[in-house]
Amino acid sequence: MTDHTEHADDEQVWTAERIAALGPVTDITTAAAILRLSRSTAYELAKQGRFPVPVIRAGTRYRVPVAPLLAALGIEAPRPPRHDLTPDDTPSMNHDGQSAAPPRTTVDPLWRDIGHE
Repeated sequence: MTDHTEHADDEQVWTAERIAALGPVTDITTAAAILRLSRSTAYELAKQGRFPVPVIRAGTRYRVPVAPLLAALGIEAPRPPRHDLTPDDTPSMNHDGQSAAPPRTTVDPLWRDIGHE
């Protein structure tokens, strides 16, 4: 008896969100699945420099940037949220190691005694 069970990867639906969630790069096998290419065709095209999007060769591995992959599919890459990673009580530093925050002003204690802050 022949097993005709489909693999989950064969029927995987690649949405813009799922592709973007891969991160900045993915492996060539995943990129091939997204582009509906066979694994062997993907490697052959990469080897010939004819893969549909730029490919980065890292040693014996191929990596595919996700942004050009999305662009090839006509999908605008989602912009990552902007986060200020500096804690609230720590001023940002410029490239010289100096505080990039404006200098803090202090209230003269005598002025405070008069009732004006």
